[in-house]
Amino acid sequence: MFTHSFILFLQKNISEYTRFMLFDSITYSKRRTVLREKVGSGLIILMGNNNAPCNYPANGYTFRQDSSFLYYTGQDRDSLAAVIDADSGQEWLLGDDIDIEDIIWTGFVPSVADLAAECGISNSAPFCKLAEMTAAARKQGREIHFLPPYRHDHMILLSDMLGIHPLETRAAASVKLIKAVVSMRSVKSDAEIAEIERAMAIGYLMHTGAMKACKPGVTEKSIGGLMEGIAMSQGAKVSFNSIVSMHGEIFHGDPSLKPLEPGRLLLVDAGAETVNNYCSDNTRTMPISGKFTQKQRDIYSIVEACHDLVIERARPDMKWMDMHLDVCRLMTDRLKDLGLMKGNTDDAVAAGAHAMFLQHGLGHMMGMDVHDMEGLGQIYVGFDDEVRPSEQFGTNCLRCGRRLQPGFVMTDEPGIYFIPALIDKWKAEKMHMDFLNYDAIEKYRDFGGIRIEDDILITSTGCRVLGADIIPYHLDDVEAFMS
Repeated sequence: MFTHSFILFLQKNISEYTRFMLFDSITYSKRRTVLREKVGSGLIILMGNNNAPCNYPANGYTFRQDSSFLYYTGQDRDSLAAVIDADSGQEWLLGDDIDIEDIIWTGFVPSVADLAAECGISNSAPFCKLAEMTAAARKQGREIHFLPPYRHDHMILLSDMLGIHPLETRAAASVKLIKAVVSMRSVKSDAEIAEIERAMAIGYLMHTGAMKACKPGVTEKSIGGLMEGIAMSQGAKVSFNSIVSMHGEIFHGDPSLKPLEPGRLLLVDAGAETVNNYCSDNTRTMPISGKFTQKQRDIYSIVEACHDLVIERARPDMKWMDMHLDVCRLMTDRLKDLGLMKGNTDDAVAAGAHAMFLQHGLGHMMGMDVHDMEGLGQIYVGFDDEVRPSEQFGTNCLRCGRRLQPGFVMTDEPGIYFIPALIDKWKAEKMHMDFLNYDAIEKYRDFGGIRIEDDILITSTGCRVLGADIIPYHLDDVEAFMS
């Protein structure tokens, strides 16, 4: 084993090693102080992620740090944990220092003590210290606060330390800690907004690149690969697996090797994640032949109007649930004009008949997670005591319903989809016969789907679309760009 002095030599002389944190140590320290004050008492554990093997241990998926761990420490190394004593205010960064075997394969990594100092944490220790600390807290009858684990290695670790079944660890997570984290991460600072706009700039290049490449004979897969390559060329990565499909009615349609067909629509839902782990999320639907048919224009114009209604009306203190229902009413009115729906608009939306065409929610929060904080439990992230989730089909997929606040970043993503299996099911069950014209709907069963999505920031007076350059989405603008 090499000596500590040799490790220091490496640290000073390997010029290729560079890293930085988005914020200074004071910012991270202040965040942890606020978190401690909100939780009040007990031991707070923030788990960083471990590397995850793909098909054998040494072949791993690309490492992605836990977002809440990043938010409170800024540290992107694997196999770390942060512990905050909410009573005494003491903090620790726990992890094991690497040795020369690691250095040979992955290059130099600072010591855990150095990482702790970078983010303003005064104490560091090997990772095994975590079990000792939790055992001592349990013996003293203290509360132990942790966030819902979403990786099984963390479930097993927490199970061993706390004496509960691994499958019970999510239910045992601290509601106090969840609510504290949600209250802090929901409102984005100016620096966070700036980083999201960097992601938007990369997303613009990805989507306009896809629009330029969209031609008959090109495969869905090649367009997906093109966008991922653009993200990587900008030092970023995709913020989720890109959706590229002629079957726009399939919400999470993975790109296939099927060539694009003239006359059809291509739906592209994709985003970028910056090196500092803030995301963008946009959707565009484009005519593969370069021009929309009249039938496609009719449906597209409805989605376009719903998208723009959000930009016009979204503002602080407005319930996002109300914004969603406003969009549903506008959509219903316009579908009635086309003869696809009928009857009283308010009654149709109250009954859920519009969900024949819009089966998901209007949008979700976005930030370090493309579905921001969804792993903490949507009941805490998107809802509160005033606004509860709906159980109605379609609206039950709305991920956020609570009142908007300045600093929220939301996706604005209405869509209209014609799902053959849903058409057949509802028609056979005679669902919403007072509101749906099934004979007219039948003529659209092979239409696919259209979605338009942008990311908006709630401001003190309303909202604004994020991104210096807006990806073309108005009907004529899309055709002009593609030509």
